Amino acid sequence: MILVTGGAGYIGSHTVKALKAAGLQPVIFDNFSTGHRSFVKATPSFEGDLCNPSDLAQVFSECAIDGVLHFAGTALVSQSVEKPELYYQTNVLGGLNLLNAMRHCGVKYLIFSSTCATYGIPDSVPIREDHPQNPINPYGDTKLAFERALRWFNQAHGLQYLSLRYFNAAGADGDGEFGEDHTPETHLIPLVLDAAAGVRPDVQVYGTDYPTRDGTCLRDYIHVTDLARAHVLALQALMNGRLQSQAINLGTGHGYSVREVIETVRRVTGREFQVRETVRRSGDPPELIAAVGRAKDLLGWTATESDLENIVRTAWNWLLKRGG
Repeated sequence: MILVTGGAGYIGSHTVKALKAAGLQPVIFDNFSTGHRSFVKATPSFEGDLCNPSDLAQVFSECAIDGVLHFAGTALVSQSVEKPELYYQTNVLGGLNLLNAMRHCGVKYLIFSSTCATYGIPDSVPIREDHPQNPINPYGDTKLAFERALRWFNQAHGLQYLSLRYFNAAGADGDGEFGEDHTPETHLIPLVLDAAAGVRPDVQVYGTDYPTRDGTCLRDYIHVTDLARAHVLALQALMNGRLQSQAINLGTGHGYSVREVIETVRRVTGREFQVRETVRRSGDPPELIAAVGRAKDLLGWTATESDLENIVRTAWNWLLKRGG
């Protein structure tokens, strides 16, 4: 069985579906603070918290776990600045509890849901895996702290891991089973779609004077279905002994601007909505684009669903299904 921490969340739920499609048996571990019970469907699940070692002990004692996909954690940049203690407790202490539970039960394989936020403000783009890691907020710092813990657990205890550093996850399941549903919502594409649906009065553009092709920030958007497929490939490669422990970027190698996202939403939805331009936000890099050669060479993976129109269309269909 494959333990999926945070398996009722946005990326976790899509990956649970991909594991089943690959013939693997997932079991979900989630505290449902941000995950959705409706996403569990027919998958075995345990309600528990990483910060409670007894909850982890229960799932490891009741299930024969062969490997772990670790998505559970807190992931709002602005909240991490306001409440750093929450992020260190959940992302670092909770993560260490998971590693110790794995050690106790002899589970050697872990795929970690990491982030490009560990790089901070990039010195150059596209960003390679060997780029310096200088996070500028507690969220990125706690993800980096857990990456470092993985390296030491590998050296001391033989833990085999892959840290998958995502860029901007977006889109929704093509069958309409799962999608992005955060409270509060902070991601650009669902915010623009909410404006198109009339859920929000407008969409804000933070900064129009960046040194980019249209003055707005460029981001590397990757469809959540592509992310899920990458996790399955990574787990299989690790458990089959084809890869050594390391970090791998997951992105497309191409950036879309804020203005391009807005225009794509208008085209796909056929809706008009208000756009409000305002000043830059502190700490927003002009460009965040992945170097993707390692994922292609080592996993045989490239993003196939991540055209911006497909991302927006699947996310819009998901919003309409929910009554947006």
